[in-house]
Amino acid sequence: MLTLDFADPAGAAARVREFAARHPVHGVTGVDDDTVVVAAAVAETLGLRGNPTTAALGARDKHDQRRRLSAARVPVPRFALHAIAVDPHTLARSLTYPCVLKPLRLAASRGVIRADGPDEFVAAHGRLRDILAAPDAARCGEPARHFLVEEYVPGVELAVEGLLVGGRFHVLALFDKPDPLEGPFFEETIYVTPSRLSPEKQGAVVDVARRAADALGVVEGPIHVEVRVNERGPWLIELAARPIGGRCSAVLRFGELASLEEIVIGHALGMPIPSLEREAHAAGVMMIPVPGGGILQEVQGLAAARAVPFVEDVVITAHPGERLVPWPEGSRYPGFIFARGPTPDAVERALRDAHRKVTFEVTTP
Repeated sequence: MLTLDFADPAGAAARVREFAARHPVHGVTGVDDDTVVVAAAVAETLGLRGNPTTAALGARDKHDQRRRLSAARVPVPRFALHAIAVDPHTLARSLTYPCVLKPLRLAASRGVIRADGPDEFVAAHGRLRDILAAPDAARCGEPARHFLVEEYVPGVELAVEGLLVGGRFHVLALFDKPDPLEGPFFEETIYVTPSRLSPEKQGAVVDVARRAADALGVVEGPIHVEVRVNERGPWLIELAARPIGGRCSAVLRFGELASLEEIVIGHALGMPIPSLEREAHAAGVMMIPVPGGGILQEVQGLAAARAVPFVEDVVITAHPGERLVPWPEGSRYPGFIFARGPTPDAVERALRDAHRKVTFEVTTP
């Protein structure tokens, strides 16, 4: 076993090089926003299949990503970088609303807050300042001392799951997000594939995702891309050089029912991949919303939820005694609901029906 410091990609790569001299390493892949940078450094050091470190860093840092995509004329929201120590009252008077405050390094929409006017901006800034001062966020270093202010982009949101092989972009799935993500916080709920958007709009979404990967120099491995679509077309919200997060990957099956993890690991090892075509069934996952802040005591209704037609499983990842933290301070879901069925509509209904049968008993300390 080898323990690495994810905050030091170059040092981690040097340790892996020493390890590989005794135990050959044939592939490397990252599974979250921190490890993708380490994986890129390891791949460069050992000459393995992977992304350049500069590409991984561009996908990791939201400001760097915005700069590169804007320079490449990929449609992104207007943005500006500010120090978290700025006087929020002064800054608030200079902004156009609605806008979105966004940390540079946090994941799962933690700390992302919409403001519709100066008073809301000042309040949102205070919450984000406290989030960035938390020990885990502060460990990001300099990025934790800054934040983005972005134009709010209305519209429907989709997620593109893709795989880059030698620079060639393969779409693994296109997910609808049927619940509106309008703020003030941006906790996600339902993903359903295939998308019900028109073929023309789907093609435009995939094209923007492809252009974003090219602009960042991402050439190998999985990507997860968030795109919004409105009357002005598709807008790139974020690209991550990793697979879909958490337990959500279980919603995807390929070829002879291969998992997303098998696809990603096989690609990293240079193994032949029989098929990147997703199964014929519609599929979906609900990231169960946090029911409220407090200490989880009990979860009820699981058997009834699992009995809903087309529901495959309900997985509760929170445990009794655990503190549940809503967004924007939180970033962890208490569980996931998975469904497969004949159509996306049937899958979405099954997810919602199952969710209505699950109740969380939460006490406020």
